[in-house]
Amino acid sequence: MKIHDVIQRPIVTEKSSIAREEGNIATFRVDPAASKGDIRQAVEALFDVKVNKVRTMQQPGKKRRVGKRVGRKPAWKKAIVELAEGQTIEFFEGV
Repeated sequence: MKIHDVIQRPIVTEKSSIAREEGNIATFRVDPAASKGDIRQAVEALFDVKVNKVRTMQQPGKKRRVGKRVGRKPAWKKAIVELAEGQTIEFFEGV
């Protein structure tokens, strides 16, 4: 699996922003087939940081309704990455 295919995008919510500021934690949406080792290698290579711990979770797809039709959004995978002391990933600083 290629490094650029593993990490799809950062998750920027109020909860993830607080974790990033207080606990030195970054949250990403990742490829569902990616393992913890793949995620660790991708984050370390793309952002030039040291990773202490990777936690992953499967997020279930949700039902969506448009008129009479009911559909589903696809399931996806979330990775919570704990960075080493003194390491940071800058997402929107300077905007």
